[in-house]
Amino acid sequence: MNEIRDILIGIDLGEKVSQICYYDRRRQEPVEVTMKVGSACYESPSCVCWREKSQEWSMGLEAEYFAREQGGILVENFYHLCEEDLKISVGGQMREPWELAAAYIQGMIHFLGSREPVKNTKCLAVTVPNLNGNMVKNLQKACESIGYSKDQLLLADYSESFYYYAYCQRLDFRTRNIGWYAFDENQVTFRRLYASAGGKLTFVRLSDPVHAELGESAEDKDFDFCQFLINTLGNDLYSSIYITGHGFDQEWAKTKSIPILCRQKRKVFEGNNLFVKGACYAAKEQLEDKKLKGFLYLGDALVKTNVGMEMQVMGTPAYYALIEAGKNWYDCQSDCEILLDGREDLTFLVARMDETSSQKVKMKLPGLPKRPNKTTRLHLHLEYTAAGVCQIRGEDLGFGEFYPSSRKVWTETAHW
Repeated sequence: MNEIRDILIGIDLGEKVSQICYYDRRRQEPVEVTMKVGSACYESPSCVCWREKSQEWSMGLEAEYFAREQGGILVENFYHLCEEDLKISVGGQMREPWELAAAYIQGMIHFLGSREPVKNTKCLAVTVPNLNGNMVKNLQKACESIGYSKDQLLLADYSESFYYYAYCQRLDFRTRNIGWYAFDENQVTFRRLYASAGGKLTFVRLSDPVHAELGESAEDKDFDFCQFLINTLGNDLYSSIYITGHGFDQEWAKTKSIPILCRQKRKVFEGNNLFVKGACYAAKEQLEDKKLKGFLYLGDALVKTNVGMEMQVMGTPAYYALIEAGKNWYDCQSDCEILLDGREDLTFLVARMDETSSQKVKMKLPGLPKRPNKTTRLHLHLEYTAAGVCQIRGEDLGFGEFYPSSRKVWTETAHW
């Protein structure tokens, strides 16, 4: 690689295989990193191996070799362990799922050949098929254990990586709808990426998935996929179509399916590096380019609600924003300290991003110590644990030596 500092890294952490790339600033595009010197092998098996003799971890192809040839302990399902937050016994020792993920991610980063990758990395963008609370927690802890700060880490699911990949291509590739066919052997899923004006912003959405099962023979596959194309594309206009996963073959598709795919001069792309490059594009866009600042991808992870409070700031009534809509839930948290002014509850102003009016939501504080006005200081912490689920925590800090803290804590789960 030709990057020395401010490296932008993309990692596709898949259930079965994974990939890594970096942003090449001379070529102005993400470049994949091979898993074997001098080869075009870009996919690494998503597994780790514990080697008892050396007390070291290996990953990918090396992990399979040591497990096969030298009796290492192979762990092939660490992705699902992270997703379900399950410990596993390896060599008589219980291992946390984030430890396995850390060993794998660190091994992937070594393929970049950078002497000080953590120090020289501007952003490490990790994309996975789905991001639940357990996966977020384990990936954050894994990267933190390697040395990456939260400011260096970007997480995304495949759908968001698809958005960044598609919208960082040439403008004529996205002037209309964008189609996405994801293959898993004989199963195929379709989703449509489309944009709609929303005032100052253009909202970009993915349609709900539509599934189909293809036949076993080449002729049946071509016929079934052709019918699926006709049903899903309909009469809508598409600028481009992307095909990902394993199962599509131009040989069986050339008679019926390919003519449908290429109709209306649509650009059609096939490959399995879309998500890893999409993660890298996301890092470049969010940290540097800002070319898509007029667009907002309304993914499943997006927080669509603004949360704030009415306060007295320097004696003047003001609105204080706690959570701003437009970010993914795992990036949304807020802390502040407030003085209660004759109140025994907390009142939040909650408004959806597409609405101008807000509603007041109260959180009671039972057992609040009785003190003179403006002598009760609270620390507030708001943190999303899932899309639309916010944990609120209030802690009594007291008021100096006059009114020591009661150590009372109030918690509430809000569904916004």
